[in-house]
Amino acid sequence: MGNADDPRTRRGPDAYSFTLFVAGPTERSDAARSNLRTLCESLLVNGYDLTVIDVMQQPELAEENRILATPTVIRLSPLPQRRVIGDLSDQSRAALALGLPDPGELFRKRRG
Repeated sequence: MGNADDPRTRRGPDAYSFTLFVAGPTERSDAARSNLRTLCESLLVNGYDLTVIDVMQQPELAEENRILATPTVIRLSPLPQRRVIGDLSDQSRAALALGLPDPGELFRKRRG
């Protein structure tokens, strides 16, 4: 089982849920975890679920999820699923690839 990182939790049909696959305690794994948390905490104001799976400890889950490279994040919900490979250091590209809300859009919704 992966360890659940639970900074904020939101339930419901439009809740964001992610699984991050990493390979051991490496600098790249740590960067991916940190970058994903930063993205989620800044763009998903109502929270998110994040599970981190170390493929060195649970290779069967990597195989089951067809993980070919690490780090890989899978956005499980809302559907459709999306996958991004890499450490997510380009925050704007990562947010776009994961289908996260546009920061400008969030600001407009709050004001209007």
